[in-house]
Amino acid sequence: MKLSVIIPVYNSQQTILSCLDSVYSQEIGEYNIEMEVIVIDDGSTDNSLILLEKYKVENKKSNLYIFHKKNGGVSSARNYGINIAKGEWIAFLDSDDIWLPAKIRKQFDIILSSNVRIDFLGCARNNEKLRILFRHINTLYKANVTDLLIKMFPQTSTAIVRKSVLDVAGNYNEKMRYAEDGELWVRICASSNFYYYPESLVITGNGKYNFGASGLSSNIKKMQAGTEEMLYLTYSNNIISQSQLYIFLFFYKIKYIRRMLIVMFRRG
Repeated sequence: MKLSVIIPVYNSQQTILSCLDSVYSQEIGEYNIEMEVIVIDDGSTDNSLILLEKYKVENKKSNLYIFHKKNGGVSSARNYGINIAKGEWIAFLDSDDIWLPAKIRKQFDIILSSNVRIDFLGCARNNEKLRILFRHINTLYKANVTDLLIKMFPQTSTAIVRKSVLDVAGNYNEKMRYAEDGELWVRICASSNFYYYPESLVITGNGKYNFGASGLSSNIKKMQAGTEEMLYLTYSNNIISQSQLYIFLFFYKIKYIRRMLIVMFRRG
């Protein structure tokens, strides 16, 4: 069984080495997993590329493959990695995130021991608890498209997916700058078995809030525009009906107002 880990990098000199250490510290257990680590430097202007090359040589990581490309955005970098990946499974990891040591082993424990086919498996991060409207997700859970539109989950660095599923659903939409994960997750969910495991196995963004951590309302406005774009694309792909489109547009507007109020409250 081969696993391809895809890590996009852009000006990540402060975090990329810790990120890589977390990959190479994985406790694979009894599984015979051949792992390739694909790092795509997306036109960094800092010392990220130098640090990566030094890490590869000093740690003798023959399965670490480093590529440099012109800046095209995180979706472009991830697609670059997907297209050259040789693994049966793809795992995504952002350069400022960290996997806990048991992350991959526990996900494969679930995938290989389950009596159902699992095509996509995400997990919790930062010790957060997932709630979809009034339901608390406390066990392995098969999500549907409506779930994902109500609550955009899971975070990218928690996800592992069959490459064959991406071949059917398609890769990232490189025109999107916000909600690109959610748009891809919905396409995957609509055509395959999409599961979530509630154990927290990843640390993302130093444990910051999901939104508004910087206190910039402009970021939330861009996120809102991205989620609306994601909804229209989901509708154009015949995954949701026109009535569902209007319902969720209204739903996202309410969430947007709530988020803006929370940011204002945090500012004091």
